[in-house]
Amino acid sequence: MAGTASPPELDRFLAAAEAAADVAGAVIRPFFRAGFAIDTKSDRSPVTIADRSAEQAMRAVLAERFPDHGVLGEEFGLDRPDARLRWVLDPIDGTRAFVSGRPTFGTLIALLDGETPILGVIDQPVSRERWIGATGRATVFRGAYGGRPGCRPCASLGNAELSCTSPEMLGPDEPRWRRLVGAVRRNYWGGDCYAHGLLALGQIDVIAETTMKLWDWAALVPVVEGAGGRVTDWSGQRLRPGGDGRVLSVGDPALLSDIVALLN
Repeated sequence: MAGTASPPELDRFLAAAEAAADVAGAVIRPFFRAGFAIDTKSDRSPVTIADRSAEQAMRAVLAERFPDHGVLGEEFGLDRPDARLRWVLDPIDGTRAFVSGRPTFGTLIALLDGETPILGVIDQPVSRERWIGATGRATVFRGAYGGRPGCRPCASLGNAELSCTSPEMLGPDEPRWRRLVGAVRRNYWGGDCYAHGLLALGQIDVIAETTMKLWDWAALVPVVEGAGGRVTDWSGQRLRPGGDGRVLSVGDPALLSDIVALLN
């Protein structure tokens, strides 16, 4: 059954995920705020040698430890598509932040059992902050700047802090999103995966975004839900590969039904 790795297996998977995050960070840090070429992909998003090199390094680590596992990465596609266990990698989630010198990007590593994310890592290699989530376990956070894992209770939407990476991603969904903005205390722009890490630390209450690919959200689910929150689509349903790209992270699950009503 999907999502039912034994504790020893999960420990092995988590050790591999952390090793992959370590090598990605070692690749990425020398490029941060350094001169390098920036290419533009077909969707007009930027990509750099740091993205590509970090993904290659992670793939090497995972292939050595689990040669029969599938791997899907943003930069180099899918290997072993028939494998039930599949690693999902985004070497730099928030390349726009990275190329502009902002330390709010992150490396994302997830492992799917079938369609279910059973572990996720959000790693910020410059600030050296790391969130680790896994099925049936509380989220772990390691960082030098304080913070304890755990989403905070929020009495009402009127007290909630909302975040979204960019208004550009909203497109035709902006009117729906604006209804949510009108019900919360404040909205903040920016953050990419780092904002979801902050939600798992109880700093943000709601994140509503669109155009999210599997590699953008798979690692977020175990991290946020292991901290007591929920990650769904905008209809409040479980996220699935091949979905519509609308992702909703909520720190206090009691807010979910009100948020879904506003978005729909």
